[in-house]
Amino acid sequence: MTVPKTHRRVVLVRRPPGEPAESDFRVEEVPTPQPRHGEVLVKVAYLSLDPYMRGRMRDAASYSAPVGLGEVMTGGIVGEVVASQNDAFKVGDVVEDRLGWQEYAIGGGPSMRKVDASLAPISTANGVLGMPGMTAYFGLLEVGKPKPGETIVVSAASGAVGQVVGQIGKIMGCRVVGIAGGARKCGFVKDELGFDACLDYKAEKDLDAALRAACPNGIDIYFDNVGGEISDAVLRNINFFGRVALCGSISQYNAASPPMGPRLLGTFVGKRVTLRGFIVTDFAGLYGPAMRQMGEWIKAGKIKYREDIVQGIDKAPRAFIGLLRGENFGKMLVKM
Repeated sequence: MTVPKTHRRVVLVRRPPGEPAESDFRVEEVPTPQPRHGEVLVKVAYLSLDPYMRGRMRDAASYSAPVGLGEVMTGGIVGEVVASQNDAFKVGDVVEDRLGWQEYAIGGGPSMRKVDASLAPISTANGVLGMPGMTAYFGLLEVGKPKPGETIVVSAASGAVGQVVGQIGKIMGCRVVGIAGGARKCGFVKDELGFDACLDYKAEKDLDAALRAACPNGIDIYFDNVGGEISDAVLRNINFFGRVALCGSISQYNAASPPMGPRLLGTFVGKRVTLRGFIVTDFAGLYGPAMRQMGEWIKAGKIKYREDIVQGIDKAPRAFIGLLRGENFGKMLVKM
């Protein structure tokens, strides 16, 4: 394969105080790098766009370092090795790693993994068989600890993580209620993914009442992807000894200042509710068996997935802004 002399990448040029704008990013053309000893050059096929990236745009303490101004935006990719100076990877290998918003990238470190293209389309290495899928798997099974007959509520239910959480919940023998924005997303969640119910938060005038109707036995597990008022409504209806998997709070990511909180502490104390925040890499040592189990469920038709794909690296900033607004429908990817 002939490697071009130049390639395109997206760098961060401004830290937005609120919602990002396309002017906060710059698409630039630069020389294509060459691998040194221990490295490989990857031609990116798909770039993953995920809510956590909004946090990387802030210059604030977090579990991971922020993206520097002028640096390539962080992000997971799946692609093909086109040059190698690393004995563990050969030309033609399909790999996944967090190498950023660019058409060609240098990799080869300990976080890079080979992708088995026979399991599913390689795009799933950034989705159901990648970070989002593992987030759903461990967040529900290890943090939520579902039992047959329990009720699970999942916010952002049509998103990359939420859609998988609900399907695993059904495999575990639970009643699963999703929350999503819009009739089309709710129809997908209920009719195609098999959730027992889905509430359209944009249409419900009284989300508390809708939750009580959809969850007649209360809520045992809440998988929280959004935070804010939606989560307040769910948590007001949590059962005694309920469990909450705190995965994300996309409704707050563009806020110029954090909202008041924490809230409902008295309820949590009285009901002995367990709330646990988690990061998917907490469970990195267990990825192998989890990936195999997810692959088996996909092959058996027990796990379905939906991807939302845009074409071209130059479309990444606009697609990312749309993701934060909830405009995506499924796992958000950029195809190079």
